[in-house]
Amino acid sequence: MERPRLELADIIRACGHQLEAQHRLSTDQRRVLRDVARCRTPALGGHVEECACCGHQRVAYNSCRNRHCPKCLAGQQAAWLSREAANLLPVDYYHVVFTLPSEVNPIGLANPTIVYDALMSAAAETIRAVAADPKHLGAQVGLLLVLHTWGQTLSYHPHVHGVVTGGGLSCDRSGTVEASPQWVSCRPGFFVPVRVLSRVFRGKFLARLSDAFARGKLVGFRDRSEFEAWSTGLRAKEWVVYSKPPFGGPEQVLKYLARYTHRVAIGNSRLVDLSNGQVSFTYKDYADTSQTKTMQLDGVEFLRRWVQHVLPRGFVKIRHYGLLANRNREEKLAACRLLLFVCGLWLLGRVAQPQACPDPCPVCGEQSWVVGERFGPVVGVMCVGVVRVDSS
Repeated sequence: MERPRLELADIIRACGHQLEAQHRLSTDQRRVLRDVARCRTPALGGHVEECACCGHQRVAYNSCRNRHCPKCLAGQQAAWLSREAANLLPVDYYHVVFTLPSEVNPIGLANPTIVYDALMSAAAETIRAVAADPKHLGAQVGLLLVLHTWGQTLSYHPHVHGVVTGGGLSCDRSGTVEASPQWVSCRPGFFVPVRVLSRVFRGKFLARLSDAFARGKLVGFRDRSEFEAWSTGLRAKEWVVYSKPPFGGPEQVLKYLARYTHRVAIGNSRLVDLSNGQVSFTYKDYADTSQTKTMQLDGVEFLRRWVQHVLPRGFVKIRHYGLLANRNREEKLAACRLLLFVCGLWLLGRVAQPQACPDPCPVCGEQSWVVGERFGPVVGVMCVGVVRVDSS
């Protein structure tokens, strides 16, 4: 595979030391900067690969495997999609997006784990509660949520993308599946009212932050009265929840998941140039009919924006709920497939699963490589401009 002209690692090596000097970084942020800068360089060691057909040899350096690294996502994504394909049902799927108001941004930056957990759990509980209401659907649906924290220009913009099954197993108001459930389908082209979702989501999210504040876990407020004034202002606003038309069947869902689940704040393909300390990159201007434009930022400012999107260590950004939750998932999906078969909606055959293809040999074009000699990190190799991180 041809190496991009400019990579995020190049910008880190060029401007990372200035970023550390000018801004206070967390341990997680320093670790991500170090990992990305070293990814697939002699600093991590590697091995020699030989083409099984013509004998051509090449050196392959080890990957950092950091989930924020744009070069390490392809392999992780292919394996994840392969597993996820087995859980898809032959029904329409809906795309729902929950976005936090901009007033929450400072609190999110100061309390990332609390705010992101509240965002994802409130979004999930909102969909499950509204879907379980017999006025809307009366069923337990399957739900997959993916957290994104960025906008196209690397601005801070926490939101959640959800993939929801267009129907589910009949349940009571609490969301508990009935002893002998039926399959309940959404009305064609319609999931549930977004205004209802918006107001329920607002209440559930603010309730979670109120509880965190009461337990002394939420920083950024001087006292209870300041927190109450802030939350009262948010309750007076209409929050943004967006529901798109249904994707279609499982194949369309896989294409969607491939775009969204393992995406990072910016990929190498969007980087244009680094010169005189200035970084140029492309972005889509959604306010101008999604036209692709180019933005230029100082290298330190570019990295400052980028490290805002480093997630807390161990935070799970892809989560499953309802029919797709780990607990009893196999039993629930089996019941869904049986009911869909009875309804005549079950399609025979399996969803085609994406396969990761190795790079072709530049000499003969074949894609069969044999791993040869392995070697450890090259002593003395320095990644210029990379901030240090504690080994603990």
